[in-house]
Amino acid sequence: MGDEKVQYEHLPIPTYEEATSSRPGSSHLGPEHSSDDLERQGLLQHGSSSDNRPTRNGGYQPPTVESARSSIDYLASSAENTPRESMEELRRELHEMDVDDSGQSSSQSTRPPLRHRFSKQFSSLTKTLSYIQFPFRNMFPRLRFRYDFWRIPVNEDGQGCIIILRVVGLLLVVLIIYIFFVSDLFTMGSRLSVGQSYTPSSVENFVQSHINQTNIAENLDKVTQYAHIAGTEGSFVLAEWIEQEFARAGLEEIEMEEFQVYLNYPRPDGRRVAIVDPPNLAWQAALDEDQAYKDPPRQQTLVFHGHSKSGNVTGPLVYANYGSREDFQRLADNGVSLNGSIALVRYYGTQGDRALKVKAAELAGAAGCIIYSDPAEDGFVQGPAYPDGRYMPKDGVQRGAVSLMSWVVGDVLSPGFASTPDEKKRLSPGESLGLVQIPSIPIAWRDAQRLLQVLKGHGSKVPADWVGGVPDILEWWTGDHSSPKVNLMNLQDEVERQPIYNVIGRITGMEQPEKKIVVGNHRDSWCFGGVDPGSGTATFLEVVRVFGELRSLGWRPLRTIEFASWDGEEYNLIGSTEHVENEIDSLRKDGFAYLNVDVGVSGDSFEASGSPLFQRILYQVMNRIGDGAANKTLKEIWDDQGQNFAALGAGSDYVAFQDMAGTSSIDFGFSGAPFPYHSCYENFEWMTRFGDPGFEHHRMLAEFWALLLLELVDSPILPFDLIAYATDVAKYVGDLEKYAKSKGVPLKPAPQTRQRAETVDLKPLYDAAGVFQTNAAEFQAWEQAWYTTVYGSGGFESNVLGVQRINHNNRIADFETNLLDLSEGGGVPNRTQFKHVLFAPQTWSGYDEGNFPAIRDAIDTGNWNATQSWINRVAEIITVASLNLNR
Repeated sequence: MGDEKVQYEHLPIPTYEEATSSRPGSSHLGPEHSSDDLERQGLLQHGSSSDNRPTRNGGYQPPTVESARSSIDYLASSAENTPRESMEELRRELHEMDVDDSGQSSSQSTRPPLRHRFSKQFSSLTKTLSYIQFPFRNMFPRLRFRYDFWRIPVNEDGQGCIIILRVVGLLLVVLIIYIFFVSDLFTMGSRLSVGQSYTPSSVENFVQSHINQTNIAENLDKVTQYAHIAGTEGSFVLAEWIEQEFARAGLEEIEMEEFQVYLNYPRPDGRRVAIVDPPNLAWQAALDEDQAYKDPPRQQTLVFHGHSKSGNVTGPLVYANYGSREDFQRLADNGVSLNGSIALVRYYGTQGDRALKVKAAELAGAAGCIIYSDPAEDGFVQGPAYPDGRYMPKDGVQRGAVSLMSWVVGDVLSPGFASTPDEKKRLSPGESLGLVQIPSIPIAWRDAQRLLQVLKGHGSKVPADWVGGVPDILEWWTGDHSSPKVNLMNLQDEVERQPIYNVIGRITGMEQPEKKIVVGNHRDSWCFGGVDPGSGTATFLEVVRVFGELRSLGWRPLRTIEFASWDGEEYNLIGSTEHVENEIDSLRKDGFAYLNVDVGVSGDSFEASGSPLFQRILYQVMNRIGDGAANKTLKEIWDDQGQNFAALGAGSDYVAFQDMAGTSSIDFGFSGAPFPYHSCYENFEWMTRFGDPGFEHHRMLAEFWALLLLELVDSPILPFDLIAYATDVAKYVGDLEKYAKSKGVPLKPAPQTRQRAETVDLKPLYDAAGVFQTNAAEFQAWEQAWYTTVYGSGGFESNVLGVQRINHNNRIADFETNLLDLSEGGGVPNRTQFKHVLFAPQTWSGYDEGNFPAIRDAIDTGNWNATQSWINRVAEIITVASLNLNR
């Protein structure tokens, strides 16, 4: 598209009031509530339910279908009025792109078996005996063969000739059936569509040419009209709308999947940060942000931490830099006690996970923790702040969850099993290892400024690397037990069984319908969610629309596509994790891949991380995406920026798929400089002014996502790269050795050197990596042999070769499942939800990947016997998985 300017014609969108107004018959609010009452009460309701059931702490009541229905009508009405290309226009485009369309109905949801489809074609042959068409696989053009028949003289009544023609026709049909189904000479491969045949390039061209930036912009405008925290009516309204969009796209088996999970919500009068002693310094923080929208204002969510501990605590204020364990240890080494204190820490830095900042403060003895957004990290120090620029304004607050996702993922009260509505064996909040045990709250630097000012003269001056960017702080001090006392109050509604909803829709595959590629994006956000996850959701819906258009023309993939809109991601990846736990056996057996986008676009730098299996296809697809402004492909830009394909840690919905189900996963999107992350300033206006004004990077993201999906669902052989995986595993072993040395592990020396009494031997891992490399090369050689054979025979695949190909695909897809430790007590010690022997989030760096997690955790404990035991166990699992490839 290059420098082409896009004019967006915005469609009618509901206001927040319209989207959440009371409706006649609403069981949630009751007829006595007006829309003004609802707006006045705010997003989160309190009190009793409509059926007079008591609620815990006046807890928020889940929305009902009735209360959301008219909001869905608002969202859907604009979509229904959107002009769509006629079927005739689409068919004409397909013909122009060499997509052969016979004009037959494409409304079937399933395809008949291969031989039945041939039989249907052969029956028509007996009528004409003049034209036979052989629809080829998606990788070969359709060939047509014509047979010219001699003229047979007929007598006056024509009876003898008719008999002869019938006999000849019957013999010809029998001959063809024999050739195709008995002799196995001309049996065709994996992909035949009903009455149509598609070439791969035609389908790819169709998908790329139909990605529409205006659609994506309008999708983003719709999903950011009002706040939609998990478990609230806002998220439910969007779920209903997305369900309708799935139906409009023609997806199959659409369902809304419910789980009942532990969530918390802030009380307007239950939050406070104030200096209470000495009296002459008395002061109270504003806490909440100014209105992001002034004319008219929109309902904004209150400032709080998801899954934070309720409490009302007071103590001396102590500044602890980024809140890492090393920062708290530094304070202790300098004689600063945290016992009973209120810790003040800043976001980002040496501890990127906000939950682990709070946990480190808890372990250091603090009574509470305040986390603020420092302008040196994401504010005016970096550049102009919103609304003048892309960075966090002075009143902007980064909300977020403080559940320990690197320790427990999903619903913190049901680790390892799904929180279905009828599930009973839940933990209590006090029993969960995924919850912190001290209250916390986020604040803006506007409020942190006063807290930092009053620390002067208490404790000691901070080192230079602890100085932030908050203005008008003459001197930065740590504080100590003599610091002014601060009251931190965080009283909230805690709901142990709050409903959340995933929306699932499918396009059924025709060769292996039980095997599936899952495509996911979460829907819930902390406020308007213009970037996280709105940019991903808007793109996701465009990918769904385009695949729906393709399906409406009769195309079907070889393998099933499952589109999923997750709820509750911001609260510890709940929706996706509960889904995986509920479908764990089928995913381990039939889940071929998971494609995840969270933050779709926050800048112009494309990033990707995932299983090494995706490495080859990642680069191939990037080479097909053009950046008009740079006049380069996405791959060329990637190389210029020195990007690398990284491993997965935690932080988004791929965790349960990769680390629990063994479903090979990839996460990707465009990132950039900091933005008003998780604040109400992260909205549609921010995106149109600073994030991606022309939605060009959204377009590139949609094209990449769609082409990658096509490769995975429609390539006769799964385009996974085991050789790249084996190479990376060898590298992981080398990195583990370096890590072990840095931690003082007594590694087994070379044979000629003197051996210590207790040593750790990494040789089993090196041997396992070698076995993997050998078997990966042998296994992948079959792929080239298949292509050589099929191309060499003009595009024909025998039945035997077809069976071998499907078996080949199954084995490569099973490889990651075979890397799960499913033995008794298997998984990472003390974090047994994580079953993958190669990948899991690091214990104390939740967003970062940790290769060989069980071994690393054993090293961190200093238990060398346990370390060796895990080395042997992991090496055996890798070896067995490698050998299974060629058995």
